[in-house]
Amino acid sequence: MTEIEEIVEDNPNPRTWKHKVWNVTKLILKLAVTSALLYYVFSKQPISEIKDRLFHANYWWMFAGVIVYFFSMVASAWRLMSFFKSINLRLDTRFNFRLYLLGIFYNLLLPGGIGGDGYKIYLLHKTYKLPAKRVFWAIAFDRLSGLWAIGLIVVTLTIFIPQIQEQIHLAIPMAAFLLGSIIYYVVVKIFFKDFTRHFFKGHAKAVIVQSLQVLTILCVLMGQDFHGKFAPYLLSFLISALAAVVPITFGGAGAREAIFARLSPIFHMNVGLAVFLSVSFYLTSLIVAMLGLYYVIRPKRLEEGLPSIGVNENGNVENSQAE
Repeated sequence: MTEIEEIVEDNPNPRTWKHKVWNVTKLILKLAVTSALLYYVFSKQPISEIKDRLFHANYWWMFAGVIVYFFSMVASAWRLMSFFKSINLRLDTRFNFRLYLLGIFYNLLLPGGIGGDGYKIYLLHKTYKLPAKRVFWAIAFDRLSGLWAIGLIVVTLTIFIPQIQEQIHLAIPMAAFLLGSIIYYVVVKIFFKDFTRHFFKGHAKAVIVQSLQVLTILCVLMGQDFHGKFAPYLLSFLISALAAVVPITFGGAGAREAIFARLSPIFHMNVGLAVFLSVSFYLTSLIVAMLGLYYVIRPKRLEEGLPSIGVNENGNVENSQAE
């Protein structure tokens, strides 16, 4: 049983040495997989070219990319609020954003332990006395909405990729996405009815989040004085984002680069530029994630100034300043 499962199960027993050994094993496996993937990437593309592109980039565009990515995290926290409202949890906006920053720091820089999502489940369950499983599903649907938004943008971008059009008719991915979306909603409607209350609002916000992250990549491309076709690079980025969801590397490092390198000959991309985009995105996410370090050093600041917690007449868990 993983640490997140222990939280969801409300397991009162302390972790045994087996759990500790498994956590160490996972850490070693992640290190091995990340190292193997990076070795594969840089055997295809010299790291010296990536360094050269970084040193000669237009830093104004790179800075713009960091700002846009930061706002994508603001939008991500806003999206998560919709799913929290589905379980009658109305958090103070400031607290929710602080907790989100802390969560991305844990996810990216502290690969051991329960990670950012597990910490959110633990803290919200402990603070608001909500069933941990309900918090778990709110966070899970937040992630699923992001995957759905990636799928939507991927299908849209296929219109601009000749290599894909030569293989399959555009109606096929569009129909598959539409059918998948309908099935997805029906399953939620039947088994997770509470989450249909803010379903469309949450997924609309997810499109905003992913669009901002695509805009981040566009900024990096502009920082390289790029004048070619943008769609193959953007599509590859979104496909690599799907790989980053699988927790087999440190924050997607190695997995993103490997996918970019593999797709470069297929979509006729410059492999050096493609790998540079992936590395730049990781560095951008790292810079923003470092903001969460502040709440690790000063944990009391996470909830500073929040009013007392209560339950309103509608049964919503909230504080007096929640929005």
